[in-house]
Amino acid sequence: MDRRTFSMSLAAGVAGSLLGASNQAQAAVSARRIVFLHGLFADGSCWSEVIARLQPLGFGITSVQNPLRSFEDDVATARRALRAQDGPTVLVAHSYSGMIACQIGTDPNVSALVFIAARAPDANEDYAALAAKYPSPPASAGVVTSDGFSQLTERAFLADFANGVEPAEARELYAVQQPYAATLTKTAKTTVAAWRSKPSWYAVSKQDRTIDPDLERFMAARMKATTIEVDAGHLSLVSHAPEVATLILQAAGRS
Repeated sequence: MDRRTFSMSLAAGVAGSLLGASNQAQAAVSARRIVFLHGLFADGSCWSEVIARLQPLGFGITSVQNPLRSFEDDVATARRALRAQDGPTVLVAHSYSGMIACQIGTDPNVSALVFIAARAPDANEDYAALAAKYPSPPASAGVVTSDGFSQLTERAFLADFANGVEPAEARELYAVQQPYAATLTKTAKTTVAAWRSKPSWYAVSKQDRTIDPDLERFMAARMKATTIEVDAGHLSLVSHAPEVATLILQAAGRS
């Protein structure tokens, strides 16, 4: 099925596609805007497969390019994009950017939060300490640092970050990998947990080698999110874009 045909049929199939969702179903405000946030080892283009499925349905979409220099800069960049929206907006975060969503998601424009294999700490929680309670994911061993900036080796990127993605596409994603300030993961700390006040959705990646899947399950359960489990690696937004798009549609009140 091509993207155009898929997009025309997607809205009608939302309910059936979410049969694996948790029982924490939530009423969603109808939203016409979506803001995407990317994590480490990536840039805003990582959402392309999902965007291609949602734009034909009439959504106004912004994929933020996080500077990845400091948490404060990332928060400020995402907040500017969010405040440029003119109505209810679904804020969608992957990986590290879940912390950004936690920090800015209380904005009045935000109608719902969607976390895709994402960090979701509580206010003032030490995420590193939380993650340390779970097995160290394989991707962490592949982080290399030079001149104050970190990124994944090609081997770790392909095997542990983009596992499950078609090899050719995984290599393209590796080519646009955005290095991040090495201090970022040591200093980033949320002071707000937007999921405590906004309806939330979460997609757990069952084959994740970047964030432990049980940690994802814990964070999703703690926020009482409507939850699905995807048989995917960390980049479910690439390898399983239909499931991710369907979850976002539910958060946008299209189910």
